[in-house]
Amino acid sequence: QVQLVESGGGSVQAGGSLRLSCAASGRTVSSYNMGWFRQAPGKGREFVAAISWRNRNTYYADSVQGRFTISRDNPKNTLYLEMNSLKFEDTAVYYCAAGTSSYYNASAYAYWGQGTQVTVSS
Repeated sequence: QVQLVESGGGSVQAGGSLRLSCAASGRTVSSYNMGWFRQAPGKGREFVAAISWRNRNTYYADSVQGRFTISRDNPKNTLYLEMNSLKFEDTAVYYCAAGTSSYYNASAYAYWGQGTQVTVSS
């Protein structure tokens, strides 16, 4: 079993930055692909970014490409999401997840955190 706990969310003005963290416990996540998803009110869960366990290749949604950076620190069992140039439409609950197959599909991730709220004011 893997437990994931997100932190670092908050309120920020448009154009600002936030750094989300996701601490894993219970089992090392070094052999899992890790991803960030988000869900805005009234919308479905949306892929944001992912990072491969094998070669640390990264994958991004078009909407965040060039503004967000995903990274992982395997010895610390921690995943990060650096978010810059935030926009109002980035407002959502952000979830981290661990999985072993598809990067983009939420159903491919077996473990999820409880989420952290990010609110961007325009």
